[in-house]
Amino acid sequence: MISQEQFHHELTIIIENGIREDIGPGDYSSLACIPSLAKGKAKLLVKDTGVIAGVEFAKMIFEHVDSSLEIEVLINDGEQVKHGDIVFYVSGNSQSILKAERLVLNSMQRMSAIATKTNYFVKLLEGTGTKILDTRKTTPGFRAAEKWAVKIGGGENHRFALYDMIMLKDNHNDFAGGITNAIRKTKSFLQAQNLDLQIVVEARNLDEIREILENEGVYRILIDNFNFDDTREAVRIIGSKCLTESSGNINEKTIRAYAECGVNYISSGALTHSVYNMDLSLKAV
Repeated sequence: MISQEQFHHELTIIIENGIREDIGPGDYSSLACIPSLAKGKAKLLVKDTGVIAGVEFAKMIFEHVDSSLEIEVLINDGEQVKHGDIVFYVSGNSQSILKAERLVLNSMQRMSAIATKTNYFVKLLEGTGTKILDTRKTTPGFRAAEKWAVKIGGGENHRFALYDMIMLKDNHNDFAGGITNAIRKTKSFLQAQNLDLQIVVEARNLDEIREILENEGVYRILIDNFNFDDTREAVRIIGSKCLTESSGNINEKTIRAYAECGVNYISSGALTHSVYNMDLSLKAV
């Protein structure tokens, strides 16, 4: 995974671009009718149920817009919320609060939806020892915040991008002339480039599982679109040689059954690409 410094940099880029996109040359609505020195206070109001996420990110946004704004947090990231809860108060320059409002809401609504869904999947896996992973199926330009939300919901992050882990999927293997060629070429590349990256290899069937195991240096095998019986057999064949990950059309109805096959991880793009935003609003008080 990327470093905390890199992750923070990605978040900063999201904020800078979000403010640029929303404000442009100026928030003319506020400039037109609110005095520049006017002070105000607003509350973040919950109109839904689930796991709140993005409180700390909101603080980063407010800080970026106006460092003099004061935030009083009542409910922290990762806590359950219900309709009518107040997550925080923000007070200070009224124009600054309004400048930050939409980016704060858009971010927190999305992040809270992801944290809520992740937490639901985490609870479905309780007692199995299997951990839920996200994927790269994220909103373009908003990945760092979405992966942060997965962590808040109790999940774990897969690789952040194409540069912090090697993942040899079916197309890589086919274009490289097969699984063994792909693994060998990858190991040579990493050595030549002096890169220390984990290697994950996708398998489409049990024969490919066996072929992967003939090669050393594989960190995790991606057991992709297997049925339950073949997943159990794959886990048996792999044993302790490397970690295992199931993926492919796994949903809330099937996730526990796949976990009970004995895999270490289950990855789900649905954590980030199939959620409904939590209903939140920022209201003057």
